[in-house]
Amino acid sequence: MADDVAAVQKCAEAYGRLRTELAKVIVGQNEVIEQVLVAICARGHALLEGVPGLAKTLLVSSLARAMHLSFKRVQFTPDLMPSDITGTDIIQENLETRSREYKFLPGPLFANLILADEINRTPPKTQAAMLEAMQERQISAGGAVHKLPSPFFVLATQNPLEQEGTYPLPEAQLDRFLLYIHLDYPSAAEEWDIARVITSGTSGEIQAVLSADEIQTMQDLVNRVPVSDQVLGYAHALVRATRPGSKEAPEFVNRWLSWGAGPRGVLTLVNCAKARAILHGRHHATAGDVQAIVKPALRHRIAGNYAAQAANMRNEQLLDMLIQAVPADRKYERPAA
Repeated sequence: MADDVAAVQKCAEAYGRLRTELAKVIVGQNEVIEQVLVAICARGHALLEGVPGLAKTLLVSSLARAMHLSFKRVQFTPDLMPSDITGTDIIQENLETRSREYKFLPGPLFANLILADEINRTPPKTQAAMLEAMQERQISAGGAVHKLPSPFFVLATQNPLEQEGTYPLPEAQLDRFLLYIHLDYPSAAEEWDIARVITSGTSGEIQAVLSADEIQTMQDLVNRVPVSDQVLGYAHALVRATRPGSKEAPEFVNRWLSWGAGPRGVLTLVNCAKARAILHGRHHATAGDVQAIVKPALRHRIAGNYAAQAANMRNEQLLDMLIQAVPADRKYERPAA
């Protein structure tokens, strides 16, 4: 127990060092950086959505340098084939036996951190290959299974503006992303600082402050963070309240939603709350940690109906209403079987 207390303190210190390094090239976006690190500590993948020019690619590549991880960027296009990302078998001549044999040539997925740029621009067949890699941490090629390196994270980006020539991610693949992170425009002061730093060429050089082994130690620590019944019950109540037609659903859910989050939503809220707790140097998760992660954890796990679309009710608004409708201070306990 004493070792875990010291480990939590080290995690908080590492988080501080990481933010300091990223601040050399990334101005603002503190909430986005926290959510990405929460996903990594919780062994999950993240989807980043924002208009062009918000430093999505720079954030991911900078994170890879600060974490001393192998990094590959895949630019998704309509003509990208599964073998282009997973790898393929090629015929090579064995110099000793002079016979020809198949040799597997690994694709860009064989790295610790993958930037899947504009993932919604590639066809469903290639998206399916990504799905196996994300879920199973392995790929299949030529009848053989190849394990991916550990740790392994996919940080994907998509542009919400242009929809022509895109292949929207199916619900099954969206659900594989632990968090759906939205990047907004910087504040006026942040945009001023961005212009000042970038145009003057004064951005610093990022140094590695975390190793792959340290990241895996943080992931193992997340599993050992205790969660009270109160916090678990709050996460459980939030997810069940998103399901229209259930007895727990508020009136606005029945009115505006087609379907709500599944059990993976509860797991996401609890694991991410634990990960956020250790990043902030705390030894247990709180309801505040759950609330901080509700939007990126659930925005892609609920779907508005036609009435919501007609009224221009976005998932963001519905989740704000959900947080208001489900009290954090109510006493929660395990429901009767």
